[in-house]
Amino acid sequence: MSPRIPDERAGVAAEVADRLRRRGIAVTGGESSDDLADLLSAVERFELVVESHGGDLMVDDLKSPQPDDRHFVLPRRVPGESVRAYINRIDAAAAALRKHPRRPD
Repeated sequence: MSPRIPDERAGVAAEVADRLRRRGIAVTGGESSDDLADLLSAVERFELVVESHGGDLMVDDLKSPQPDDRHFVLPRRVPGESVRAYINRIDAAAAALRKHPRRPD
């Protein structure tokens, strides 16, 4: 493997971690680049379900003091929770949201 590859992976992992933090998601720095990529994918899947149900990602997010609908807010990561366990909770919340009534347009 080229010496540049680990540097590039670290740079990508740092960028993904920053994107997650900007969404209000706790990232410890101990996650692997694969874990971060999987977590970002889970978050994006959840966000697609929110949008398809009429949620507003600018209002219904982890940093919002008063979301329009708490069902549209991504679950908060529990301190010490593994990435895999958190992804499972995100996917479960997305599945439950699919049964939640759509917001009127």
